[in-house]
Amino acid sequence: MNKKTASEKTVDVSIVFPAYNEVEHLENAVEKTARTLKKFTNSFELIIAEDGSTDGTAERAEELAKRFAYVKHIHGEKRLGRGTALNKAFKQSHGEVLVYMDLDLATDLKYLRPLIDAVAKEGYDFATGSRLMPESRVERTLRRRLTSKFYNFMVRLILGSKIYDHQCGFKAFKRQPTLQLLDEVKDRHWFWDTEILVRAAKEGYKIKEIAVEWKSGRQTKVNLFKDSLNMGKQVLKLWWTLQTE
Repeated sequence: MNKKTASEKTVDVSIVFPAYNEVEHLENAVEKTARTLKKFTNSFELIIAEDGSTDGTAERAEELAKRFAYVKHIHGEKRLGRGTALNKAFKQSHGEVLVYMDLDLATDLKYLRPLIDAVAKEGYDFATGSRLMPESRVERTLRRRLTSKFYNFMVRLILGSKIYDHQCGFKAFKRQPTLQLLDEVKDRHWFWDTEILVRAAKEGYKIKEIAVEWKSGRQTKVNLFKDSLNMGKQVLKLWWTLQTE
């Protein structure tokens, strides 16, 4: 661990891993993330927000929670959606900076400290990784790249967002603004990311977008046609909700 001066404030971080049938990624993600965090803070927890898994993820998460004092496992008996798992985990967390990351570590961990520092030191309320900024470096299929660009263009056009990439699974949040927003966010699955960022911007919170290096480490669980259609409906639904609130 790096030596810290007496005047340097330790960042208190809670990292949430939403987990649905992720047994093959779990241990690697926990160990690599902990090693990265120990380079700049000694106050952190890793929360595995396990969402009704059926492949042994729950059992592996329990093993890790027993092995490492900084690991906490929140079990869901049935799958309720990523947004639900994140809401539950954030409300049970203790950190002043809340982070969520995908377990495949698709975003290079060298961006973890800049992501956290944006909230802890730079005065931002939210920070999010971006695969669509000009400086971003991404390895993904052309089909997924085009789908993502179209979706995010639609969010910017219809919802007035200034963000390039709403769906990157690499985000940091200041605790108090996040807890205030959680009960306003209605989506319980994939659209959760977009909705919380759009609502945060609407409330005037400061958001930093960070260009990242991203490489998919797993087969996506997203059904491109079904989920794209559903998320398009969600964009229109959120637009209407915001007009009437």
